[in-house]
Amino acid sequence: MEPLLVSDTLGIGSDSEEWEHTLRPKRKMSLYSCETCGNEEAKYKCPRCLKYSCSLPCVKKHKVDVTCSGVRDKTAFVPLSTFSDIHLLSDYRFLEDAGRVADAAMRDVMISRHASNKFLNLLKSKARKQDIDLRIMPVGFAKRKANSTYFNRKEQRFYWHVNLQFPQSQAEYTEKRVRENKTLNEILKTYIDPTESDPTIRQKLRDYVQSPSDVKVFMVAGRKSPGQDRYYELDPSKSLQENLRHKTVIEYPTLYVVLKDAVKDIVLADQANRPSTSASQR
Repeated sequence: MEPLLVSDTLGIGSDSEEWEHTLRPKRKMSLYSCETCGNEEAKYKCPRCLKYSCSLPCVKKHKVDVTCSGVRDKTAFVPLSTFSDIHLLSDYRFLEDAGRVADAAMRDVMISRHASNKFLNLLKSKARKQDIDLRIMPVGFAKRKANSTYFNRKEQRFYWHVNLQFPQSQAEYTEKRVRENKTLNEILKTYIDPTESDPTIRQKLRDYVQSPSDVKVFMVAGRKSPGQDRYYELDPSKSLQENLRHKTVIEYPTLYVVLKDAVKDIVLADQANRPSTSASQR
């Protein structure tokens, strides 16, 4: 009688794969539960804040709740003790991406980067025809570098670089290529409209979203002498071009979106020139 082999006893042979599959316990996908709903097993980990989620709705909800972009911070500090080849490859790809973005910006024909007097004089001349006093800062200033305003000769219209300030939420945003015939309400819709604005931005600007009728828009008036800043009050129902007419713009318009309860702290340009009541009675 031939000895009984262990392989025969365990069924190792043609059915070994099936036997091994039967004995091997099912691997748990994650040791963590969803940090949004707390019920389901986590399947995803946010590259930005490292929170665990179980599904796409929970991923979207966590982005709104914690104002997370969901994009990994490629510039986050990594201690040298934990630095690995993966981090080195990530840094290399980050530099490649930065190079591509810079090269694409230089090739973008829609954004004129010329600093020649001819180009700048064209901007000022076209603005002057619209009764806008456009001032250009010297080379090297941050606003001069950031300005992407250009004049489209084919359409004979400005595409403005617009800076938006929301003081009550301590938020700041930049809009590029804004058509001059676009109303301020249309510009602000992306930010404070209760239904059509971006959910992440809407969460950041919730004070404005909750009181859209109390929102007022101002722009700093050109300062001729030292002192407190003066502001122009703009009409949100009118176009950007109409609001900039008869005003001084330094490089590009910076709009201050303010709630009604903070308006009392703003000095309007025409009010600054009015004599006080006590002075007029003397």
